[in-house]
Amino acid sequence: MNKLLIANRGEIAVRIITSAKELGIKTVAVFSDFDRYSLYTKLADEAYHIGESPASKSYLNADKIIEVAKKSNADAIHPGYGFLSERGFFAKMCNDNGIKFVGPPHTAIENLGSKTKAKELALKNNVPVVPGTEKTIQSINEANKIALQIGYPIMIKASAGGGGKGMRVIYSENEIESSMRMAQNEARSAFGDDSLFVEKYVDAPRHIEFQILADEYGNAVHLGERECSMQRRHQKVIEETPSTVIDENLRIEMGECAKRIALASGYCNAGTVEFMLDKNKNFYFLEVNTRLQVEHPITEMRTGIDLVREQLKIASGEKLSFSQEDIQFKGHSIECRINAEDPDNNFMPSIGKIGYLNKVLGNGIREDTGIEQGNEISVFYDSMISKLISFGATREIAINKMMRALRDYKIHGVKTNINFHLALLESKEFLSGNYDTQFIERKFLSEYIEKEKIVDEKLEAAIAVSSALFKEKQNEYSNQKQKSAKTNYSSKWLSKKYDGYR
Repeated sequence: MNKLLIANRGEIAVRIITSAKELGIKTVAVFSDFDRYSLYTKLADEAYHIGESPASKSYLNADKIIEVAKKSNADAIHPGYGFLSERGFFAKMCNDNGIKFVGPPHTAIENLGSKTKAKELALKNNVPVVPGTEKTIQSINEANKIALQIGYPIMIKASAGGGGKGMRVIYSENEIESSMRMAQNEARSAFGDDSLFVEKYVDAPRHIEFQILADEYGNAVHLGERECSMQRRHQKVIEETPSTVIDENLRIEMGECAKRIALASGYCNAGTVEFMLDKNKNFYFLEVNTRLQVEHPITEMRTGIDLVREQLKIASGEKLSFSQEDIQFKGHSIECRINAEDPDNNFMPSIGKIGYLNKVLGNGIREDTGIEQGNEISVFYDSMISKLISFGATREIAINKMMRALRDYKIHGVKTNINFHLALLESKEFLSGNYDTQFIERKFLSEYIEKEKIVDEKLEAAIAVSSALFKEKQNEYSNQKQKSAKTNYSSKWLSKKYDGYR
């Protein structure tokens, strides 16, 4: 591999460029109108404009990206995450044009990208799955019949879905029709595919995922688990590794299942196998993410393995240079996603220019970002500003380091979720490790909103007192100024005395 095109933007583009440079690989960036002066375009060896700001006219324009790859003589494309990263047709386009796709074969993407096909594959390879349909459902009556067999509540999911889209929990028969229609509409809009399947709803589960690496020669390893249960609306908020509820025997069992389903699908490169863990520590296969995950840095911190570097080596035709026995797990790592959003306003994106940005890193803190001071947060893309990653010898140390880094992270111009992260880290549930995927919405969010309301009320009262004091001192200053002509007071002395109130 001599030259790599990164078919992405922002933080993940920066991340890929750094590892490619360390391997001596030239890099090519692609950018939309909005991203013309972004950090990643400055870091790449070459940069090409591919379209207007909306992703549909730039980063999702597969034909244009292939055209640029040929024009720049790139011999490989790394899709990052999101955009075209899990589109089997794009992997096939790369292959058909003689360009190496840094990821799994298009057949593996297509088979594992369909939740129903992936579930069938799991069953064939002795990987536990949640009871439910093995194929997509065609009607409301069919869904109701299955629900009566496995029992309510049930979960309806989009077969081609992800990120919580096209999902509905149904507690009774009279909810099925409306829930199915909403899920289908959402799935059709997000994925262009409205097919659904049904499974038993597991109450208050943990969301555990295993990082895997597989080469083109049938070798595969897992790099341990990531605890991703701290979620809001099925979107991950904080991730950590290791999980507080996984012991070594369970880790081995789940890891072997992850490798088994990957190899059975003909997988190679990096991927993530996701599981649900119930209160009795029974685990069930959820899905495979056929790409690099946003939260991959915590696995890198704990194993010392550069996942992007391994991706590029595998795509270059190299065998894995280590076996499962060679992987050593050390310490604890946590990731917080710093987003430009307003937790006090239903987490609405906060759009605007970042006027001031300062943070104190080092001492066990890593930051992955594509944002600089002066950049803007746009309506066109995800509102993530950066990922803060902490690492410590113990979980307690990793938490304390993260809290320090969050408090030292200063940003003006947009609202952020930094205080929300701090409140989560300080909660007794997180500190004890006793939380699940429903914790934020079932309990934490209402308590957080109430506390913020109290803080706001106190702030408003303080502002009122300060305003009254200001007016009082302003009047005093004005009176003294009028008297100064008849006294020895100088205007300079007055200005100094009352400067704090002006």
